[in-house]
Amino acid sequence: MKSFTKDTKILIIGLGVMGGSYARALSGRGYRVRCITKEQKDIDYAKNLGIIEEGSTCVTEETVAWADLVVFALYPHVFIEWIQEHQSLFRPNTLITDVTGVKSQIVDRVQALLRQDVEFIAAHPMAGRESSGVEYSDDSVFEGANFIVTPTPKNTPDAIEAAKELGRVLGFARISQLTPEEHDEMIAFLSQLTHCIAVTLMTCNETPMMENYTGDSFRDLTRIAKINDVMWAELFLLNREALLAQMDAFSAEFDRFRRLLEEGDGEGMRQVMRKATARRTLFDKQKKKK
Repeated sequence: MKSFTKDTKILIIGLGVMGGSYARALSGRGYRVRCITKEQKDIDYAKNLGIIEEGSTCVTEETVAWADLVVFALYPHVFIEWIQEHQSLFRPNTLITDVTGVKSQIVDRVQALLRQDVEFIAAHPMAGRESSGVEYSDDSVFEGANFIVTPTPKNTPDAIEAAKELGRVLGFARISQLTPEEHDEMIAFLSQLTHCIAVTLMTCNETPMMENYTGDSFRDLTRIAKINDVMWAELFLLNREALLAQMDAFSAEFDRFRRLLEEGDGEGMRQVMRKATARRTLFDKQKKKK
């Protein structure tokens, strides 16, 4: 596949919340979309709503070879296993991409396994839902969001541009390009650390009936604590060194703020708060750019 056009036929493997959101966006824009996923009920649901045109619970040559572009929305280890077992079914010149939240441990391995006549261009949609399942899919989460393409020297300019065009068609506001290593360092801070904070905040105080007293600040801060433990534990372990470094940096900054409180240094705390406010304002400005 040389480019991503209106005639591109798209196969999504794994019709969960992210695969389903891709399918909603693409079908809604007139693309032909099919899927392979484990549960027939998910296929029936998606077909009834026009999210896909066809689906299968079996991996067959007919289904796989139909596609020009294949999007993998699977757990990382399942993605690798799928390539090992089924890549012979790809039509020559098929382009494949993914939604995986960690790149360094995935991209090189998949590219090393893959046939020479099939190209893998990795990408990460920086949007999602806490709930899982195609019934929770929602392509509106892409509006105003970021899409990151993570090529390696093995990728062609055509494939990189096709991945970026996919991001634009899906409705992402900003398309960026990073190396897999740069991506994983960034994601350790912006995504994985924030999930660690939310999880541990929910587990550090077990006072009964707290849900009856909370305000919006606690709900907002812990929204992502409703977490897919299987997926996120795998992502954390795949990016362990980068995540540990960010956890150490956060712990050091938290300890510094604690010392300011312990020492009664109100002005010191206010300086940190002003810095935080200024930095958060930059994120607010980015969100408004659509």
